[in-house]
Amino acid sequence: MFLLDFSQPVISLNHIAMSKSNTSYILFIVVLLITSCSKNEPIVSPTSKNGSDTTTTVAAFNINSIEDTYADVAPFAYYSKWGSYNVHDPSIRKFGDYYYCYSTDVAYGITVRPGIQIRKSKDLVQWTFVGWVFDQIPPIAAKFITDRGGTPYNALWAPFVMKVGDEYRLYYALSCSTPRLSVIGLATSTDPILGWKEKGIVVTSENNSITQTNAIDPTVIVDSSGNYWMFYGSAWDGIYALQLNPSTGFPLTSGDIGVRVANRGFTNGKYNGNIEAPEVIYNPNLKKYYLFISYDWLQTKYNVRVCRADNPQGPYYDYNGIDANIDVDHGPMIIAPYQFTGHGGWQGTGHCTVFDDGNGTYFMANQARPSVNSYYMDLHVRKIFWTTDGWPVVSPERYAWEDNSTVPKDSLPGTWQQIILGYQVVPGYANEQTSPDLQVATTLTIEANGTLNGDAGSTWTYNAPWLQFNWSNGYTDKVYVQKGHDWEKLGRPTTFIFSGLNNKGTAIWGKKVSN
Repeated sequence: MFLLDFSQPVISLNHIAMSKSNTSYILFIVVLLITSCSKNEPIVSPTSKNGSDTTTTVAAFNINSIEDTYADVAPFAYYSKWGSYNVHDPSIRKFGDYYYCYSTDVAYGITVRPGIQIRKSKDLVQWTFVGWVFDQIPPIAAKFITDRGGTPYNALWAPFVMKVGDEYRLYYALSCSTPRLSVIGLATSTDPILGWKEKGIVVTSENNSITQTNAIDPTVIVDSSGNYWMFYGSAWDGIYALQLNPSTGFPLTSGDIGVRVANRGFTNGKYNGNIEAPEVIYNPNLKKYYLFISYDWLQTKYNVRVCRADNPQGPYYDYNGIDANIDVDHGPMIIAPYQFTGHGGWQGTGHCTVFDDGNGTYFMANQARPSVNSYYMDLHVRKIFWTTDGWPVVSPERYAWEDNSTVPKDSLPGTWQQIILGYQVVPGYANEQTSPDLQVATTLTIEANGTLNGDAGSTWTYNAPWLQFNWSNGYTDKVYVQKGHDWEKLGRPTTFIFSGLNNKGTAIWGKKVSN
């Protein structure tokens, strides 16, 4: 791997947005639009991670220093300052006292060396760039592509990291401009930063007549019986599940490509948009496996859906009880491009990683692109809440050390901004999905007399932490209330937030803006 060494040459491409649907790069000429978040009163980290942990301290850190855009540190010479910037397709896991983030070879407006970027953090807020996994494109993976007439991209995509005993395993994807000619490879190390070595090829796909998804975007789950399953795929034929040998990390059956477990809908014989980037977790309290999938074009409409199953290999079912393998679009959609009032909005909010802190609190992290200039790529980390019927929903605001204490009922009345995560089908990819379809906030007034928006027929009840809206139009929203930060407001002050689903399975977000 590479530690931070400024003497090393830059050997990768200009800033890219990766077209996973046809495994080609689209090169963009980027105009550096310098915009930044205003800074106001400092917000610093607490002396402990949360109210129940008084032994681990973190250095004071001002979250106002995290800007939406980062032209001032974009040049490659400043990569040690990238922190949560230039993060695409993250994989995050906690090893020891640190969370480690591994991500795709990409950056804003510049060329970058290949090798998989590595960052670490103690608190999921302040990230430190620590180096690369490789110092070059892994030769075994590259040879597979060149032997079949392709030219490998000078970039690795979409890593996944895990620890098995004392061994760290990192899966990664290498592709080329030849459609579907791709490789998922495996590297191992005894250290999360140093000493990574290429071990070989796990699964491949080729430009041939075989029905198979594109061999990129790997993730691995260990089931409750100790079996290992890889999920992977993008476009062509949805998401596949492949059983692995726990001892080696390679397929249990040599040459196996797995079977399809998830797909999405079509319009006039054309995919409604991309389907890719699976992430699978097991929640032992709910005894369910959860399959998170990203839909649509990565720079605009990118969004995350989730289905669940009793077994790791499926079948996975959506909110409406439909098998994820059926050719329809599935939900719930738990994050999508959005815009709170007073902010330009965030788009490209997909390719998630889902993980826990070791104490039962789950998080989801993904890339997000500011709509003022969607070539920037920021790491967003959000807390996950679980509905009473066992569905994950995510905070409308990024995590910043907020505690889990109960929000009192008398704190709820006031003016809120609410976002209903609706969705419009636009079949196609980059050329068709040019609009991010931002879901825009509207004003919600929670009245102290138990009504909503001055409508006597719309009421609310609160059984902490669950707030229920009973609307006069027949909709019912059940949302989880917690403390959070208003990332769109000057100073990023603390406030109250909510997240949940309505009775149709549509995600509902909110944040309080005034009393």
